[in-house]
Amino acid sequence: MTDTRPVPPRLDTEHVLLDVSGRVATVTLNRPEKLNAVTPEMARALVRAVEWCDTTDDVRAVVVTGAGERSFSVGSDITELDRYATPWDFRNRVDYCDAIRAARTPTIAAVGGYALGGGLETALSCDIRLAADTASFGAPEITLGWIGGGGMAAFLNRAAGPSNAALMLLTGERVDAARALDWHLVSEVVPRAELPARAHALAALIASRAPVAAETAKINLRAAGNLPEDQALAYERDLQTICFATEDAAEGRRAFAEKRTPVFRKR
Repeated sequence: MTDTRPVPPRLDTEHVLLDVSGRVATVTLNRPEKLNAVTPEMARALVRAVEWCDTTDDVRAVVVTGAGERSFSVGSDITELDRYATPWDFRNRVDYCDAIRAARTPTIAAVGGYALGGGLETALSCDIRLAADTASFGAPEITLGWIGGGGMAAFLNRAAGPSNAALMLLTGERVDAARALDWHLVSEVVPRAELPARAHALAALIASRAPVAAETAKINLRAAGNLPEDQALAYERDLQTICFATEDAAEGRRAFAEKRTPVFRKR
């Protein structure tokens, strides 16, 4: 029998891994000895991995996680920042958080340890965040003399509220998983040993849903957070109409009538 599973691209670094199981892709920051600090090479690999997931119909959900027990990611490798010749080069660097936010495919951050600086921005860029009970979150840039630039203020403000965001941004101090859950930074907190399985199970559940509807739901959520209410409602109705006209929606109605599981084909 011919193996029809998608073949992930070569990422040109051992520090970012891309694995596909079923219809779930897992992107792993694989530099645990450096707490998964991201180098420019890793940033390019992350962008390529996420963009590839959007190009194959066989990937319908993505888990983003970090290798090792201690860290999800501590953001950019500070020792690498002086490689940028000018501040303008730094300003125009490859931004992996932009790529994650731009992904059509639903994304889940599985945060098992430190999510600091760009690591927090990476998690905030995902659609859903799960945390281990060992996780902690922080925006320590202010302790080094600068601020985050990957969406930190905007997305932290939306997730945790302006006062909690200000507390993190102005002190640089970390919050633990329990407080992150209370502040709505994450959706769930689970024991560390259960995090990979829980993230994959949630991704598999999302992957079983109609993929066009899932991608449209992501667009709708972003619009709901950026448009005035009347425009957001009108836009949602238009998106619903588009989804209703798909083959998958027709399949969903047939499956409901026939009392069977629908087979969605992303059409």
